Amino acid sequence: MHELQALGAALAALPESLLKEMQLGEDLLEALFEAKRIRSHEAKRRQMQYVGRLMRGIDPAPIRSRLAEVEGHSAQATARHRRLETWRERLLGDDAALTAFAAAFPGAELQALRALIRNARKEQKEGKPPRAYRELFRVLKEIESSTPLQG
Repeated sequence: MHELQALGAALAALPESLLKEMQLGEDLLEALFEAKRIRSHEAKRRQMQYVGRLMRGIDPAPIRSRLAEVEGHSAQATARHRRLETWRERLLGDDAALTAFAAAFPGAELQALRALIRNARKEQKEGKPPRAYRELFRVLKEIESSTPLQG
């Protein structure tokens, strides 16, 4: 029961637009919207108990998986993020890593990557804001999503 209330609290923390997309029952959806509007601590606690009671009649597994997706805590999203961070660090730390990246992701725009790597290294060296560093991550993310995973 407490686990369902905790799941309900996580749902209540989401924006209303995401709640509408989650295909929850009409009663549960309305109870969550009401919980978002309530400001009194005790009234909110009672409303969340009501949400937990409503959730007893629903299979929570699809809700948990969708919530994990939305929050970005799914195992796949975490693994992908780590993989991209590893590539970025390898590319910034070793010139030979670009050759390995080119082999893993054929068709990647290497000239643009070289420029981003050079700019990111310069930013780090001069202590400037990490614009190219972040841009490099974004580009790596684009390349990986457009290419079947090999590296």
